[in-house]
Amino acid sequence: MAKPFFRLQKFLRRTQFLLLFLTAAYLMTGSLLLLQRARVALPQGPRAPGPLQALPVAAMALGVGLLDSRALQDPHVSPELLLDVDVLRSPLARPRPGPHWLRSRNSELRQLRRRWFHHFMGDPQGPPVLGPEAPRPAASSRGTYVGCFSDDGQERTLKGAVFFDLRKMTISHCQDACAERSYVYAGLEAGAECYCGNRLPAMSVRPEECNHECKGEKGSVCGGVGRLSVYRVEELQPGSRKWRTVTYRGCFRLPENITHAFPDSLIQANVTVETCSGFCSQKEFPLAILRGWECYCAYPTPQFNLRDAVDSSLCGQDPEVQRLAEYCKVYQTPVQDTRCTDRRFLPTKSKVFVALSSFPGAGNTWARHLIEHATGFYTGSYYFDGTLYNKGFKGEKDHWRSRRTICVKTHESGRREIEMFDSAILLIRNPYRSLVAEFNRKCAGHLGYAADRNWKSKEWPDFVNSYSSWWSSHVLDWLKYGKRLLVVHYEELRHSLVPTLREMVAFLNVSVSEERLLCVENNKEGSFRRRGGHPHDPEPFTPEMKDLINGYIRTVDKALRDHNWAGLPREYVPR
Repeated sequence: MAKPFFRLQKFLRRTQFLLLFLTAAYLMTGSLLLLQRARVALPQGPRAPGPLQALPVAAMALGVGLLDSRALQDPHVSPELLLDVDVLRSPLARPRPGPHWLRSRNSELRQLRRRWFHHFMGDPQGPPVLGPEAPRPAASSRGTYVGCFSDDGQERTLKGAVFFDLRKMTISHCQDACAERSYVYAGLEAGAECYCGNRLPAMSVRPEECNHECKGEKGSVCGGVGRLSVYRVEELQPGSRKWRTVTYRGCFRLPENITHAFPDSLIQANVTVETCSGFCSQKEFPLAILRGWECYCAYPTPQFNLRDAVDSSLCGQDPEVQRLAEYCKVYQTPVQDTRCTDRRFLPTKSKVFVALSSFPGAGNTWARHLIEHATGFYTGSYYFDGTLYNKGFKGEKDHWRSRRTICVKTHESGRREIEMFDSAILLIRNPYRSLVAEFNRKCAGHLGYAADRNWKSKEWPDFVNSYSSWWSSHVLDWLKYGKRLLVVHYEELRHSLVPTLREMVAFLNVSVSEERLLCVENNKEGSFRRRGGHPHDPEPFTPEMKDLINGYIRTVDKALRDHNWAGLPREYVPR
């Protein structure tokens, strides 16, 4: 009996040793790959890299259990490592599709947080760098290649319109976007960034310095780091011309000093709206002003702020009569007001960690647009949304705890999540509108509308039952645990933009000129406003839903008053 027992014991010892050896081997291999991914300089010979170096780091890390679900939630884990983990997961391991709101809210927020934006990134290490040969424009490009230029972020000349696309940027895409906005030049930078303007950058550089491949167009050059590949935009074909329309702003009284208020002018017989708008667009002015045969170009200023419109009949129809009057017609040109488009990260880490907190669908993205253009600093996010990054929210790519952004977007609630922040702007919106906006986003993205089948299915009542309570608990938790708060109502920001935004900027401890605030007001819509008619019933709430939501409205209104804040706006009053 002792002999078989001894053999069994010997076999088990050998098995333990073998398992220990294999585990150590896998750990060492994973560590080496992690070092390589972190770009640690290892001695390299003239030979080509071996097959081991080509393995994705996260594949080995997952194989040995270096990354688990807890690591995915750890904010100190490298973003690149989390990205590879998400990409390499088997589709079978992902949750089955279905209404997200049927899960717990905390689970959904964790999914949002670690979703990152790998759907919008091809290679997390940056755009591929082309060889030393001279750059060449794409064959399908309809513009004229001008050259490679240095791009100074502080004194950028191509700043009329800016957008990013980390996955599908092409030369034609950038050219079309600039042409639609009446710009002359289109510049591409770092493989994924597009800039528009009517003046060439001052400093030309060697062509080979523009060496980054376009994200959506292999073999074509889209600038480099701090380098712009600039094209002169040719007019689109007449059949596909898509120039943005000129918008009539109203009839206004002329300022006392026209020369000071209107920097540029054009006086000629038979001047038209199209002629005046084209002239001012070429000069990069957002306003075209007509009085008789006189055309003026301007920005909104404290002396001419476009807030006191008069009856349109005072501007008259006869140019000869209008020329002698003291009123003028004002039109918005396709050109963006560039006085507030420059943005950057904070030069030093912020000592105060500020949250921009709201319930989903309450206008957080729009508030970020206003804050970034008012302060000149990027805002961050707890969730890393690639769609927002592509629209110019560059702080999306930065880690939310970096303290390099002026504030951080969050939908989190709960004591631990709230007490991480030193102060917060709490943005509140009417729950009826917030619920509709968030349901549209979940079903059809940031700019789409949910289909009729979504509203008529069980998804909508389930969503209301789950999310209406969250709207209430989100506000109550921030009122209870927030250290220093500024409560802002979305409706007040809409109706009184400049005074409310001035208060928000002061809370962030940033000094802003009145001209810059007027520039923000002129560019207030941003890129995430749903346009067109609502394809669903404008009153999707049943009486039972209204009773439920109205109860939460009363609770939040009382809590605000108990904390010495003004109650909810009157339009929140139960229907």
